[in-house]
Amino acid sequence: MSKTGVAVVGYGYWGPNLVRSIADNPDCDLVMVCDKRTDRLAPVKNRYPSARCTGNFEEVLWNPSVEAVVLATPVSSHFPLAQRILSSGRHVLVEKPLSTSSREARALLSLAQKKRRVLMAGHTFVYSPPVRKVKELLKRGVLGKIYTMDFSRVNLGLFQPDVNVLWDLGPHDISIALYWLGKVPLTVRAEAKTFVQGKIEEVGYLSMEFPGGIWVRNHVSWLAPVKLRRVSVVGSRQMLVYDDTDPVEKVKIYNRGVLKNPETFGEFQLTYRSGDIYSPRISSEEPLYGECADFIRAIRAGRKPESDAHFGLQVVRVLEAAQKSLKQGGKIVRL
Repeated sequence: MSKTGVAVVGYGYWGPNLVRSIADNPDCDLVMVCDKRTDRLAPVKNRYPSARCTGNFEEVLWNPSVEAVVLATPVSSHFPLAQRILSSGRHVLVEKPLSTSSREARALLSLAQKKRRVLMAGHTFVYSPPVRKVKELLKRGVLGKIYTMDFSRVNLGLFQPDVNVLWDLGPHDISIALYWLGKVPLTVRAEAKTFVQGKIEEVGYLSMEFPGGIWVRNHVSWLAPVKLRRVSVVGSRQMLVYDDTDPVEKVKIYNRGVLKNPETFGEFQLTYRSGDIYSPRISSEEPLYGECADFIRAIRAGRKPESDAHFGLQVVRVLEAAQKSLKQGGKIVRL
C-alpha cells in the first residue's frame, strides 16, 4: 500500500510537533504545510524540502496528493475549516477541542459519516502511556470504588485570543476523565474570572459529577507561578497521583485509606491506614506520535480511531455545559 498523503494546516505553537509526528511516520507522506503567516514556514522548507509550503488554504483542497489533513488552527476556525476538508472528500484530524459547540460537532460527525471519512479529535492524552496505565489500573479495580479525582493544570500562560481558559486547558483533563471512567458526567458546574484581559477568563474551576457519585474537579489557570500537571485519584482501597511533570515516576500508587469500624452504639469509628507507595513501570512512547499514528491506521484500515469524533463530541458537550454554568453564575447544569 502506498503512503498516505497528509497536509498540516496551522503552524503555530502545536503545528511543528504535528509536522514532525507526521513526517516521522513511515506510512505518511508529508505533502503540504499551510499557515497564513508564511514567515513561520521557513523551518519547514529547510527540514522537509519535499513538502510544499503555502499560505493559501485553498491550495490544500486543490492538491490531489492530499488525502488527509491535520488541522491545528485557532479553535474558532475548527468548524468551518473541518467542514470544508470533509466536504472535499478528505479525512481530518482536528486538534482539541473539536469545535466550539455540540451543534457544530454533531454536524461534522454527520458529514464525516456521509462522506465515509475519518474524523478524529486530537485528544493527545488518550495516547499518553501514564494515562493509559491509570486506565488499566482503574479497570482492574486496583483503587477500589472511585470517590474523587482532582485535576490541576496551571501555568503562567499561554493566553489565547479566541477562547477562555476552560476551553483551552479544560479539554485535556475532561478527556482524561471521560477516558478513565468510560462515562460522561451527569452534571457540570463552572466558575471562572478574568484578571488581565478583561473579557476572556484566565482562571477557572470545573466540577463534574459522574454516575456512581464520582466527583471530579478541575483547576485550570494561565495565571500561576509554577507549572502543574497533576491529578489525584481517591478510591476505597488505594489512592493514586499522576504527575505529568515528574520526569521519572509519573504515576504513584499510595496504599492509604480510611476504614469505618462499626461500634456497638450504632456509630462508626474511623481508622486511618497508611502503607507502601509504589510506581508502576510505564512505557515511553510519545503521545502525539501515537495520536497521529492512530489517525493514519484508522484511514488505512477503514476503522474508527480511539479518540474518534463521538469522543470529541462528548468533550465539547461538557465544555458547552461549563460555559452555560459560567454564564448562569456557577449554577449546576445537567447534560
